Amino acid sequence: MIRVLVVDDHAVVRRGVVQIVTEAAEMQCTGEAGTSVEALRLARAHEYDVVVLDIHLPDGSGLDVLKQLRAFKPGLPVLMLSMYPEQQYALRALRAGAMGYLTKDSVPDELVAALHKLARGEHYVSQSLAATLAAQLGAGGPSPEDPTPVEALSDREEQVLRLLAAGQTVSHIAQTLSLSVKTVSTYRARILDKLHLTTTAELIRYALDHGLVD
Repeated sequence: MIRVLVVDDHAVVRRGVVQIVTEAAEMQCTGEAGTSVEALRLARAHEYDVVVLDIHLPDGSGLDVLKQLRAFKPGLPVLMLSMYPEQQYALRALRAGAMGYLTKDSVPDELVAALHKLARGEHYVSQSLAATLAAQLGAGGPSPEDPTPVEALSDREEQVLRLLAAGQTVSHIAQTLSLSVKTVSTYRARILDKLHLTTTAELIRYALDHGLVD
């Protein structure tokens, strides 16, 4: 029986994933979490065969959770399940140690197939992502090793980007992330520089155009 930990802050989405897992053969959801703190607590306290992890959590980035899981349970396979486009986050997640990436509009059978592959120690990407990468390489386009502007951001910069794009002020972000206002301002300056933007308004427009806002 494949033991699955499901981590997603949206209760409806989490319940849907749990139901898919429960109805699948040789698979059982043995843990649920809606925050990064709860996810890490469960992962430390119990044994799982696969983790389904949302890339955006209310108390931190799913990528940060992924890195911490890799640190204390390096052999635990993690499937990132996200509403964000594959083109923006799949490679970032895979480079950070995820063994698979699916968007939330994937069909249930694809999720089950992905979990079975990860439980066998294999990587999984969707057919659409695989086709996109193959087309890029075949056409002499960007290599998967060449990051897009968003992928050039650090995980923390990407997190600050999403919060700014959601309309949060620098002071509010500082409070949310337990950082100083000066530190968040520094992150904002780095983001603008890396994305070749000059104002927060341009940053918000960029985030909307690239599907980076919930």
